[in-house]
Amino acid sequence: MPYDPSAFPPFAVTVDLVVLTVRKHALCALVVRRGEPPYQGRWALPGGFVRAEEDLETAAARELAEETGLRSQHPEGQPTEAHLEQLATYGAPQRDPRMRVVSVAHLVLAPDLPAPTPGGDARSVRWAPVDSLFDGSDGADGREAEQAPLAFDHDRILRDGVERARSKIEYSSLATAFCPPEFTVGELRRVYEAVWGVALDPRNFHRKVTGTPGFLVPAGGTTTRQGGRPAQLFRAGGATLLNPPMLRPEV
Repeated sequence: MPYDPSAFPPFAVTVDLVVLTVRKHALCALVVRRGEPPYQGRWALPGGFVRAEEDLETAAARELAEETGLRSQHPEGQPTEAHLEQLATYGAPQRDPRMRVVSVAHLVLAPDLPAPTPGGDARSVRWAPVDSLFDGSDGADGREAEQAPLAFDHDRILRDGVERARSKIEYSSLATAFCPPEFTVGELRRVYEAVWGVALDPRNFHRKVTGTPGFLVPAGGTTTRQGGRPAQLFRAGGATLLNPPMLRPEV
């Protein structure tokens, strides 16, 4: 029996980005205020429709560049300052009121990023502490001004992305993706504290990360940018999986 495309309903594919960074010792996500229906005026994750000539990774990288100016890879294929990975697929029939839309969400991790500028159909864009997005507070000036949840099913996507980041830094070296190329153990500890939302003992943390094979390598210098005595600088080592893992404290 010949294949008949008209026998199946059409639907669109989008990419949504959970872009996480650490700003002022807090885990923050990039959100845009929608300038067009549906959900006009509501905050949402950045993203957009996949173009006919694009594969999913190309579409995600394009949206990342348009929303943040970051590139996940150089043209030669070498990785840059942003870590980009596929997160999950979301395809509930009614998730988008315009039409049937399947979204392939991606997780992006990067060091302290600058203030973003809006693009596309976004009316404004900002970094918001993830806790403020989960509880509905504004997060920008302390007012409880935005009780509405994120547009579409973006609250669920954001929660999934944050949990992915929290779990992956337990057993992988992904926490270094939040750091500059050279960083101190104290700066790395503050990344773990921001992502996990807990306080860690500095001495125990230093012992664990410097004693984990392949996690960190000395960069050959020191810095006083955090104040106090000079602190040794490190770079990410070659290990991708940590053995033993950095277990998340129970709270």
